[in-house]
Amino acid sequence: MKRSQKTWLFAALFVTLLLTVILATAVGAVAIPADVTLRIILSQLGMPWIETGDIGRNTEAIVWSLRLPRVLLGVLIGASLALAGSTFQGLLRNPLADPFTIGVSSGAATGATIAIFLSQLNGLHFPHMIPLFAFTGALLAFFFVYNLSKIGGQIPVVTLLLSGVVVSSFLSAVISLLMVFAGENIKGIFFWLSGGLMMRSWTEIGFVAPYLLLGFCLIFAYARELNILLLGEEAALHLGVRVDFTKKLLLVTASLVTAAAVSVSGMIGFVGLIIPHAVRMVSGPDHRVLLPASALVGGIFLVWADVVARTVMAPREIPVGIITAFIGAPFFIYLLRKKKKEIRL
Repeated sequence: MKRSQKTWLFAALFVTLLLTVILATAVGAVAIPADVTLRIILSQLGMPWIETGDIGRNTEAIVWSLRLPRVLLGVLIGASLALAGSTFQGLLRNPLADPFTIGVSSGAATGATIAIFLSQLNGLHFPHMIPLFAFTGALLAFFFVYNLSKIGGQIPVVTLLLSGVVVSSFLSAVISLLMVFAGENIKGIFFWLSGGLMMRSWTEIGFVAPYLLLGFCLIFAYARELNILLLGEEAALHLGVRVDFTKKLLLVTASLVTAAAVSVSGMIGFVGLIIPHAVRMVSGPDHRVLLPASALVGGIFLVWADVVARTVMAPREIPVGIITAFIGAPFFIYLLRKKKKEIRL
C-alpha cells in the first residue's frame, strides 16, 4: 500500500470515527440534534467561547454523563477486541483466531459470573466487583492455556488452539452450573454473558484506556516481526526474529487487552474475527497498517452495533453481543467454508 493511500485511509477513518462519536451520542430515546451534541461536548472540554446557555441542564447531563461515556467505551472495547484479533490472527497464522480462541474471554465470563452469583447469594455488592473478578478470571484462564500448550519451553500453534478449546469448554460448563444454581437470579448473569454497554460511566473508560494504549504501543512496535512471522517460523528464525519470545510477549499483551475489555463489557463476540478480515481486504497484510486500521474500524463498528442494540426495540435494549453475533456468525461460516476449500485444493 502506497504512502499516499495510507494517509487517505487513516484520514478517512479518523473523520469517520469523529462523526460516529457525535452522531451516535445524538441518537437515543430523546432525540438531540448533532450540532447541540457537539456544542455540549466542546463546552465540557473547556472551550469557553462555545455558548450552551440555551441548552437545558437535563440535555447536557444526557449527553455528557450518559451517552458520551457509553459511546467512547464502545470505541475502546471495539478497538481492543479488533486489535487483539488482528494480533492473534497474524501470530497464529490462522484466519479463525480471535480473542475467544485461547480462552481469555471465557475466563472473564466465568469470573464475572462468580461475582454476580456471590453478590446475589450473600446480598453483598462492592463497586467494580464484577470487572475485578472478570479480569482475574481472564488472566487465570490464559495462565492455564499458556502452560497447558507449552512443550519444551515453546508454544506450538496447534496445541495453543486445542488448549484454548479445552479450557473454554470446561469454563462454559462451570458457567452453566452457576446459572442453574442462580435460579430466578439468572437474568443478571445472562445479560452480562450477552455483552453490553448499558449503565457504563467514565470510570470504566479509565479502566480500559490504559491497557489499550500500552497494548497498542507494544504490539505495534512488533509489527515488523508479525509481518515476518507470516512467512513461517523457520523463515522468521533465519531472518533474526526471536520467535518464541515474540510469541510469548504478544500473546500476553493481546490477552491483557482482551481481558480489560471483556471485564467491563461482557462477552461481545466476533469483533476480533470479522474486523481484521474486513480491513485486510482493503489495507493488505502489512501489520503496520492493519493493526491501527483494525483498531479504528473495530471502534466504529461496535459503536454502531450498540446504536442498533439500544434503538431497534426502544425503549427496551438488546445486548450488543447479540447484534455482533448475528453479523459475525454468518461471516465465520463463510471463512470456515473458504478454509475447507483451500485444504481440498
